Amino acid sequence: MIRRRPVTTAVATLLATVSGLPVGRGKAPDENPDPPYYLLYAMPLEVSGAPLADENEDASIVYQVTSVSGPDPAIADSAGELDQTEWMADKAREVFLARDPATGLWLHQLAIPGVKVMTRSLETEPGGTNDPADAIITYVQRFRLGLTPA
Repeated sequence: MIRRRPVTTAVATLLATVSGLPVGRGKAPDENPDPPYYLLYAMPLEVSGAPLADENEDASIVYQVTSVSGPDPAIADSAGELDQTEWMADKAREVFLARDPATGLWLHQLAIPGVKVMTRSLETEPGGTNDPADAIITYVQRFRLGLTPA
């Protein structure tokens, strides 16, 4: 059985390390709650074939990455910017989907003990939305990981 927690930890670590931005798991990041940052949500788990107790069971996990742009606390009356959220969305796609042109391997490896990442794909990308009341702009993407025990 593939345990979700180590996968989620690896996904959050990779996104934060490569992007250089904080990542909050389901809430604003503790270390820097002011935008810009990413929100990471694990969507429902899908398994195929045998029961969950099977040690050789593959899994497919979808993660929602929400890019959050907001006002600059140093600038009065500032607001989040669509350009910033689109840049963040581009960076998230690079983190999860970019490949080395010479080898075809993932450019950014996901290190998950006991698990091999077989596939990565963009599941859906609803795009950007804004909330004029609080000057926040978000951009939503969902990435699917196909996993197998290593």
